[in-house]
Amino acid sequence: MSFYSLDPNALNMNQSRIAHCIEVLCQKGCKEVSLTILALERGEPMAEVQELNEDERQVVLNELKSIMAVYQEDGTCR
Repeated sequence: MSFYSLDPNALNMNQSRIAHCIEVLCQKGCKEVSLTILALERGEPMAEVQELNEDERQVVLNELKSIMAVYQEDGTCR
């Protein structure tokens, strides 16, 4: 079960668009995902999330942080 499926605002979100965005970002590799997390936290405009609303962007950010936590635990990032 994904984190974003538990979000109380999930009914107002396009789940497939969120999942696609996460998939596209993750395919870029963990270093790029780390930079994406920083950009999202700063509210910087990004082409990959431009079609998402603010709640959806927050879900993407939270999901990316959750994914990256695995890499932080074992110290691998390629």
